[in-house]
Amino acid sequence: AALTPKAEIEGEMGDSHVGLQARLMSQALRKLTSNIKKSNTMCIFINQIRMKIGVMFGNPETTTGGNALKFYSSVRLDIRRTGALKEGDEVVGNETRVKVVKNKVAPPFKEANFQILYGRGISKEGELIDLGVKHKMVDKAGAWYSYNGDKIGQGKANSMKFMQENPDIANELEGRLRELLLAKPVKKTKEDRAAEKAALAEKESKSTSKAGLDDDLSLT
Repeated sequence: AALTPKAEIEGEMGDSHVGLQARLMSQALRKLTSNIKKSNTMCIFINQIRMKIGVMFGNPETTTGGNALKFYSSVRLDIRRTGALKEGDEVVGNETRVKVVKNKVAPPFKEANFQILYGRGISKEGELIDLGVKHKMVDKAGAWYSYNGDKIGQGKANSMKFMQENPDIANELEGRLRELLLAKPVKKTKEDRAAEKAALAEKESKSTSKAGLDDDLSLT
């Protein structure tokens, strides 16, 4: 949204430049695509929302710069503030939702919710509490949160503060969540191990036979 074509910089404030930014983006992306692929680089564009004029039905929101970026992008994320995070009457952060609106490399339309704290960034403790409540490792009764039967705070902000001040408990909860949610390695059976040993022995046997054949050829 903030990319400014040269004609706009050199022109007057009231000049009309219909579709100029869209053409600029289309040309730039055609030039960038192959270089990005060859250099194994990730290119991130941050855009802004605008409203379509005269839309009566459907979503009136759109992003600036034409459609080229929408087509060229591999992943598109819609990031929105959904609420405020408070300590008493003071706002200390934002509740944030991210929706994957396009994804060429994985299933799209997934959503993630997390907290962004002012001056700190994304809150790991908030994610632990949300996942703990979701998977019934943290109990929530009204505004109170409890872990292993002990109350850890009234409201999410206080519960997050408790986790920050008690890293041992936070690490314990994180370990339980990782054990539950992350894929576990598949245990190999005796038959699998025997098959691997047989394949390795066969490979070594072929390698030895080939080496012997090469020696014979060199002698002749």
